[in-house]
Amino acid sequence: GLPNIEKYKHDYPKDYNESYEKEFTTREIFFKYVFNNKFLWFIALANIMVYLVRYGVLDWAPTYLKEAKDFSVNESGWAYFAYEYAGIPGTLLCGWISDKLFKGRRAPAIVIYMLLVMVAIYVYWQNPPGNLLIDNIALIAIGFLIYGPVMLIGVQALDLVPKKAAGTAAGLTGLFGYLGGALGANIAIGFIVDHMGWDAAFIMMLIACILAILFTLFTWNTEKKRLQAD
Repeated sequence: GLPNIEKYKHDYPKDYNESYEKEFTTREIFFKYVFNNKFLWFIALANIMVYLVRYGVLDWAPTYLKEAKDFSVNESGWAYFAYEYAGIPGTLLCGWISDKLFKGRRAPAIVIYMLLVMVAIYVYWQNPPGNLLIDNIALIAIGFLIYGPVMLIGVQALDLVPKKAAGTAAGLTGLFGYLGGALGANIAIGFIVDHMGWDAAFIMMLIACILAILFTLFTWNTEKKRLQAD
């Protein structure tokens, strides 16, 4: 069969030994490396918040732009399109920042991006109706920024466990994101808009940004120690 990537590229961690290739039982993977890993739970919770913002903006953009910002159907469609495609360069830049500027650390890049997402959401919310250019710029900025943390949280999950448990760790964070964040964005935000209005929905998304940052900060030191050990 094919060699593992470390052997193929001759690129091993400094503390590499045969234990890196040890196969774990299902019980070990779940109970030793996943369920008992508090840092993995922190980023899973952060992922819920990131996904809530991602889908909260994405799924409700057409309705919000028409109801609150006086966009036509065609204009809101183009704004929705731009939001999604802005994520491509934003994600690439986020990965580069994490790898090159922060030497493989994920938490600093996630925190910076989520802080900027907060700014963009605030502008998107507070910009008066009729100023389509600012609304489009804010929406593009959110799209550019939000997909970086979506990607990096998945990568960080792989960094926090042995490689033989990586798939399960990534699955856990992804499950939390989709079930908690995506469903929450559709159900919770819809309920809030119906009963309390758009302002309350935006406050909820800003709080989600803050919580995503806080949960990510809990992994800050362990990530630093891991890289120093390598």
